[in-house]
Parts: sequence; structure tokens; C-alpha cells
Amino acid sequence: MLCSKYLSVSFLLLSLSLHAVNCADPLYHFCFSQENFTANSPYGTNLNGLLNLLSTKVPSKGFGLSSTGQGQDQANGLALCRGDVSKTNCKTCVVDAGKELGDRCPYKKGAIIWYDNCLLKYSNIDFFGEIDGKNKFYMWNVQDVENPTSFNPKVKDLLSRLSNKAYANPKFYATGDLKLDSSSKLYGLAQCTRDLSGLDCKKCLDTAISELPNCCDGKRGGRVVGGSCNFRYELYPFVDA
Repeated sequence: MLCSKYLSVSFLLLSLSLHAVNCADPLYHFCFSQENFTANSPYGTNLNGLLNLLSTKVPSKGFGLSSTGQGQDQANGLALCRGDVSKTNCKTCVVDAGKELGDRCPYKKGAIIWYDNCLLKYSNIDFFGEIDGKNKFYMWNVQDVENPTSFNPKVKDLLSRLSNKAYANPKFYATGDLKLDSSSKLYGLAQCTRDLSGLDCKKCLDTAISELPNCCDGKRGGRVVGGSCNFRYELYPFVDA
């Protein structure tokens, strides 16, 4: 996996930070629930069971969702691994994500975390099948392209084609490239969580792509990353063949 320096902005928290992204480190997280639980409570027990279940269920297909418990103590969660990630690395990522959220969002009933290889989300509220438009952040390369006027439309064109390709794919995942000139290409990825319908996957991606001017105008690489879908583009290959 390849990583580079990015500027990250969460427009939920409206905070800016410049950092080097380590491939093994989380990209971002939110502790989005205002409700807490105690360590030995029914919800805490159900959450632990949910995380164990997801770490077992998700790697074989790259995606999974589950609920444990009942009523107000029910824990609902899903995990998604990037489409090119191996089963072994997928499992490692999901396990690490659960542990990391325990440290970063202790005793919160709802939280989400993203890595390069996966995302993990859980809540006491059933969120399956709904587009998550709240938990979202931007990342972009700190370097600018030489000619943004011609570059920006090509980024949008590639990502729009990948949106159409992803929502028609059973795995809601697509990668591709676009030739810029004789010596360079633009590479892209689009992916949705598979609890969505195909049309909602496209809607989620198209909405994310519409945010390109806010996120990545004239930047050599960028991402819009959310709880239901994400895209990324770079001037170098960043997925495994």
C-alpha cells in the first residue's frame, strides 16, 4: 500500500491538521453518539460480541453487518474492507479498528473509524440501509497540479465513470484510470457499504463527487470519505492489482 502526505479536514468538526498518514494508522474517527454505557452493562457485552462477530464474518467477503442483543441494549455494526485488501489484512484491520475505537471513544454507544484498508461503525441505533451523510471528512495531497483548469474536469470524469461502475457491481467497488498525456495517468477508486441499495450507492458517490471543489480543487490527489461511501484519486497507482 502507498501513502503520502495529506491535509485532512473534517467539516463536522471544522478542524484542520497537516500530518503524514501511516498506512497502519487510522485516517480519522468520530465518537458520534451522545450516549454512554458502562463496562459491564448489557450494551457493553453486546458490543464486545458484535466486534468479535464482525472480525470473523467480514474478511471472507470484505463486508459484513450484524446486530447483537435486543431493545435499547442492541448493538448494530458493520465493517467494510477496501476491495483489493486480502482476507488476512482485512481481518487485521477490523480487529485493530475495534480496539482503537475502544481507546478513542471509550463507553460511547456510537462510533466510526476509517483506515486505508477498512472502516468500522457501530451504534445502538439501527442505521443499516441508510446513507450516512454526517460522518464524513476530506483528505487531499498538499501539492497542486500545474493546470487545474484542465485537470479538475478529468478528475470528475474518471470518478463519475467509477460511480456508475461501482453501483452496478455486486461488491459496490470500482477502480480505474484515465490517460492524461503520453507519460501520466490518473487513478481512481469508488466504493460503498453493501447495506445500501444500488441507487443509494450511486446517490452517495455522486454527492461525494459534487464536493470535489470544496475538497480537492487542483490537488494532485484527494478523497471524500464517509460512513456509506468514499472515493479517492491519485497520480500514482494505490491499489493492489
